[in-house]
Amino acid sequence: SITSYNLGVRAATIRNEMSRLEELGYLVQPHTSAGRVPTEAGYRYFVEKLMEQVELPNDEQRMISHQFHQARLELDQWLRLSAAVLAHTSQNASLITAPKSDLCHVKHVELISIRDNVVLLILVLQGGTLKQQILNLDYPTDQDTLTSLARQLNDLWGGRDANGVAAKSAPLLDEVAIKVSELVEDIMRRVDARRSSDVYRDGLLNILGHTEFKDREGIQQIIRVLEEHQMVERVVGEALRQGGVQIIIGGDGKWEEFSEVSIVLARYGVADEVTGAMGVIGPLRMPYGRTVSVVRYMSHLMSNLISDLYGYQKLT
Repeated sequence: SITSYNLGVRAATIRNEMSRLEELGYLVQPHTSAGRVPTEAGYRYFVEKLMEQVELPNDEQRMISHQFHQARLELDQWLRLSAAVLAHTSQNASLITAPKSDLCHVKHVELISIRDNVVLLILVLQGGTLKQQILNLDYPTDQDTLTSLARQLNDLWGGRDANGVAAKSAPLLDEVAIKVSELVEDIMRRVDARRSSDVYRDGLLNILGHTEFKDREGIQQIIRVLEEHQMVERVVGEALRQGGVQIIIGGDGKWEEFSEVSIVLARYGVADEVTGAMGVIGPLRMPYGRTVSVVRYMSHLMSNLISDLYGYQKLT
């Protein structure tokens, strides 16, 4: 009851205030026997006017950071771990889109002699994608020659996209170098053509444990939100355009599909080079302050890791 909270004012005063908030559209009484609960407008007012900015506790930050430093230096591993950490820490569902750039760029090339005239090309792209392909030469070439050529090509191609590789390869006269450049350019253009933003998810069982999603309709809605790629991309696009932490409450009148959920999103990655988005999906009554602190910390952590991987300045 109201009196059990010892608020220092009379129960009648509180009831009057609650009625006033209901008139203003901040509270609603779902049915006559129920208490009043916040509307989307009520949650929005709380988030924008009343919510205190809190940081994720230091011990949790250290624990999360330790997990990432124990993981392999691999983007896919970081993304899976990020989704798991977000879901566990928020006790809701999480989603992360892989960092995406317009075009792939060369990080490193290796040439390894397999037989006299057969070479293994190893192409490492920025972001950790690795491609291997066999190259048949017209004449035998020893490993020392291949190592020297790879060093020359790395100097020419490092950090460049397929067009850059083509431009830098034009003056090459060596037959092996020309074949390698044609193969690398072809691989990169095929990667660019297939490029899409993979989505990593976790925590479905967390969110299905909330009372709001116990019925069949609620379960179907949350699964649609998590699984429909186009729906995810629409909301993620909002976060990538605006920057900072974005809080979407009940769809904010723009997305009917999210009418029963709130989403806390932030972008991460390398400024003007490669960016993704990460977020938490939960019920309208989620603890917004803590959720924002978790998403903000994770976006900063992943930006630092991606910055080290790509060698550019991180997003701020």
